[in-house]
Amino acid sequence: MKIFITGGAGFVGTALSRFLLERGHEVTTLARYQSSRLPALVKQMVSDGAEPGPWQEEAARSDVLINLAGVSIFHRWSEKYKQLLRDSRLKTTRNLVNAIHVDAGSRVTLVSASAVGYYGFCGDEQLTESFPPGSDFLATLAKDWEAEAVRARDKGARVAITRFGVVLGRGGGALAQMTLPFKLFVGGPLGAGKQWFSWIHLEDLCRACLFVIENEKISGPVNFTAPEPVRNADLAKSIGNVLHRPSFFPTPSFMIKLVMGELGSVILKGQRVIPRALLEGGFRFDYPRIEDALRNSL
Repeated sequence: MKIFITGGAGFVGTALSRFLLERGHEVTTLARYQSSRLPALVKQMVSDGAEPGPWQEEAARSDVLINLAGVSIFHRWSEKYKQLLRDSRLKTTRNLVNAIHVDAGSRVTLVSASAVGYYGFCGDEQLTESFPPGSDFLATLAKDWEAEAVRARDKGARVAITRFGVVLGRGGGALAQMTLPFKLFVGGPLGAGKQWFSWIHLEDLCRACLFVIENEKISGPVNFTAPEPVRNADLAKSIGNVLHRPSFFPTPSFMIKLVMGELGSVILKGQRVIPRALLEGGFRFDYPRIEDALRNSL
C-alpha cells in the first residue's frame, strides 16, 4: 500500500514509518523539517501541513492517510500556544481531507489521531468509545479535530479516529520526561497519585494502527490505550521498580500547577480509558501491563 503520514518525523511517526516500511509498504512522510532518524527508503516531504501545498498531490495518490500532525501538549499553555495547538491539528487535518479523492472502485482509508482528552475528566468511570466528549479545552480541541477528519467520509473514505493515551517507548516521548526525577532519586507520584493514567506501548500502537488499516470493518473512534490503565501512584511505583530508584517523593499539586499552569490541572486529573473497539475486534496487546511496558522501554 501507498501510505502517507503527516507528522511523520515525530516520536510516533518515526516508529510507525519504520514499522510499515518493514512490512513492505511504500511510506511518504510530511513534516516541517527533514529527519535523519527515518529510514532512507521513506520519502520525506518538508512542508507545513497547516498550509496547502504540493504535498496534497502526493497525499491524493495514497491508499492510506495517517494523520499525526500537531505540536505537543506538554508545554506551558499560553493563549498563543493554545491557538497553536488548535491550528497545527485542525488546519492540517482540513488540508489533508481536502486532498482526498476517491476514484470509482478504489478504497481510501484515513486514520486520524485524536486523544483520550476527548472524554474530559470522569473520575473512576471506565471510558469506552461510546462516551460523549467533555467540555474543557482539551476535550473541545479533540472534538473539533475529529470533526475535521470525519468530513472525509463525505468523499467516500473510511475514517478511523484513534484516540491516543500517553505513548511509552524507547528513544523519547513522554517517558523521557517522566523518568528524569527518578534518575535523580526524587521520583514519586504527582499530587495525591490517585488520578488514572491511560497509556499504550509504542510497539502496540504501531501494531494497532496496521490492524485498523487492514480491518475494513473498523471505523469511527478507536481508543489506542492499553487494557489496564493504572493510577499515577502505581505508575510511579512501577518506574521506581524498573529503574531501581525510590518512588516515594510526591510532587505537591500546587507546585505542578505553578510550573505547568493550566496543563498542570490536566495532569492531576487523568482518565480511565478502555480500548473496547480493539479488544472486541480481536486485537491482542503485547504489552497490556505497565511494568512489562516499562521494562521493555527503559
